[in-house]
Amino acid sequence: MKRSIVVTVIAVAFISTSAAAQSVGEKTGVNSVLGVAPSTADFVKEAAISDMLEIEAGKIAEQKGNAEEKRFAAQMIADHTKTSNELKGLVTSGEGAQLPSGLDSSAQSKLDKLRDTKPESFASQYDPMQVSAHKDAVSLFERYANGGDNPKLKEWAGKTLPALRHHLEMAQALDKNRK
Repeated sequence: MKRSIVVTVIAVAFISTSAAAQSVGEKTGVNSVLGVAPSTADFVKEAAISDMLEIEAGKIAEQKGNAEEKRFAAQMIADHTKTSNELKGLVTSGEGAQLPSGLDSSAQSKLDKLRDTKPESFASQYDPMQVSAHKDAVSLFERYANGGDNPKLKEWAGKTLPALRHHLEMAQALDKNRK
């Protein structure tokens, strides 16, 4: 068991030396499991996609959700629009990463599933999705705040974390109330 952990850590260390390979580590969740900070490019991409997904999912929730989900969605749209604009400001001022132009296939699939969900079963899709998405966001921002290589983005990640943790708590309460 110890040997396989050592081999995994060595492999991740080797992989993390290449930006493209590190993207694989971030995409597969290996970096998250091992607590490895994402590259700046990965952080920017994942944070931007997370914001886009939250905003679009919130718009759907405002149409299909119950009263509690609609309130939650309104806050997600406002807060994630704010962080999206902040991130754009940091990246466009030469912070060494590129913003994605749209959702990746995984996020698009989640959004499509929400759009196809009937209002009466919306909570069973939206509520756990929000818990999962905010757990992932907290992990991403914690890892970058603790080990990112861009000082401005690292500081921003740390400042954004309390709001993301609050969003996670709200999502967990939303999901708990559904059951």
